Amino acid sequence: MPTICMFRGIKIYINWREHQPPHFHATYGGEEVLVTIQDIEVLEGSIPSKQLKMLLGWAALHQEELMENWRLAEQKQELFPIEPLK
Repeated sequence: MPTICMFRGIKIYINWREHQPPHFHATYGGEEVLVTIQDIEVLEGSIPSKQLKMLLGWAALHQEELMENWRLAEQKQELFPIEPLK
């Protein structure tokens, strides 16, 4: 599970062997959430509300990069890091 970004205790990654729809995983404080890339919506799981808002805002800013990393993961190629939330 390559980590593509970390900020404020949130770790974001995309698995190489994944299922549709395109999504990423994020963990915070032992909890995990899956977020769709196209709609920036929670697919499954939960993290605290404050962190979720930050995560969804970050995802909206980096949607194209997330989709590009998804395509790389489908081809089992190396993923690139995405800039964290400042």
